[in-house]
Amino acid sequence: MMNIKFDEKGLVPAIIQDSVSNEVLMMAYMNEESLARTIESGYTWFYSRSRQQLWMKGETSGNTQKVEQIYYDCDEDTLLIKVKAAGPACHTGNYSCFYRDLNGDEVDTPTPFVVNILQELYGIILDRQKQMPEGSYTAYLFREGIDKILKKVGEESAEVIIAAKNREKSEVVYETADLIYHLLVMMVEQGVGVEDVLAELRSRR
Repeated sequence: MMNIKFDEKGLVPAIIQDSVSNEVLMMAYMNEESLARTIESGYTWFYSRSRQQLWMKGETSGNTQKVEQIYYDCDEDTLLIKVKAAGPACHTGNYSCFYRDLNGDEVDTPTPFVVNILQELYGIILDRQKQMPEGSYTAYLFREGIDKILKKVGEESAEVIIAAKNREKSEVVYETADLIYHLLVMMVEQGVGVEDVLAELRSRR
């Protein structure tokens, strides 16, 4: 195992970070056994100092954390674990446990899980724009230009309307996904980021 320096109680702090957004989600403690279980299972396990027992994140809530990478710091006494989270990290329902400033006021920084997916898709579309690979539909849209992209946005908007009027849930889901994808293509072409739209939505809340 890594050259981890556990403290006198056999524990080491573990910082959990979202592998997509890089947001810090939580901090908990691990002992040698919970770290071994984390490595073996691919999901985070911790040691509860109050209950004095091992626990797996999301074992009861379903908000599991799939491990992507494990790092340790230069002093070898702190872990950094990058994860793909299946839901909020905090028991309060906030995506991150770090949602308050020193005055106790809630800050509007937690990133919902769904945003990670949007950011990931945005990144893929941005890469297609840069690389322009042959056979890529996304690259084709960028080659055709803004008029083609906007035409597709309009067409997909109409498809969503028709699906909703028909009250066909599966069609609404499918067509909405198509619309969101084409909107993201348009956003990339315009240089508008996901966070730009989120900031506007937050300002209206």
